[in-house]
Amino acid sequence: MVAMASASGSALCFTDASSSPAIRRDVGAFCLPPSTITFGYVDKPIINLQRLRLSSLKPRAANATAVEQGGSAADSDKVPTPVVIIDQDSDPEATVLEVTFGDRLGALLDTMNALKNLGLNVVKANVYLDSSGKHNKFAITKADSGRKVEDPELLEAIRLTVINNLLEFHPESSSQLAMGAAFGVLPPTEQVDVDIATHIKIEDDGADRSLLYIETADRPGLLVELVKMITDISVAVESGEFDTEGLLAKVKFHVSYRNKALIKPLQQVLANSLRYFLRRPSTDESSF
Repeated sequence: MVAMASASGSALCFTDASSSPAIRRDVGAFCLPPSTITFGYVDKPIINLQRLRLSSLKPRAANATAVEQGGSAADSDKVPTPVVIIDQDSDPEATVLEVTFGDRLGALLDTMNALKNLGLNVVKANVYLDSSGKHNKFAITKADSGRKVEDPELLEAIRLTVINNLLEFHPESSSQLAMGAAFGVLPPTEQVDVDIATHIKIEDDGADRSLLYIETADRPGLLVELVKMITDISVAVESGEFDTEGLLAKVKFHVSYRNKALIKPLQQVLANSLRYFLRRPSTDESSF
């Protein structure tokens, strides 16, 4: 199975080239909708999706470079949970990307090169170890401006690029990732019930903003969809963190309404809207 990323018009699409059109429509394709929404401010579109090309998702663990592959999959019978964190809060000047897959990751040079192909600079990189494994952290900025990434489309492209490389160099990770169902060599070993997995919480974070917590089943394009859903009801997304933990997505957004924290009725409207959207996902047929 070979999955390809392509751009048609202004939408970035992932398709399974070996599947029939009907299968691609149902499970084997995904398109990022066009968007100019940004975190914290309005700016011109940052990413030209017509130029964006992610590498194919064809696994090639047998000839993967040692620096990318790291530890061998044979080191442990239990496949660790892949974790990809996009952090907009901890560094005011850069977007922080953190990738963990037990102790199996190397220096991720191929991932850094893939990020450069998205028009990004890796301005700082470090590694630390703890009981959960080896954590690779990168501080990234836009190459054209030196600023942190604010465009949700580009943030989602970063997330999918990292997952792309995980599936390519560590095909065993596909059983632990939502994208593994369509693009990996092994589908997830368990299915996530969206109704059970979805949790939403909103609380005040001072007088000027609120904290929105979301936990739900992961799927490609989720970051863009969430930001669009929130801004469609006139709530601003200022910053936040988007974590991919195996089959789940865990999100923390700082949100506000007219530069103030959300009042209780608006919190309820936002929570109900998100809950309805996440539990009943739909895909525009015209995307395929």
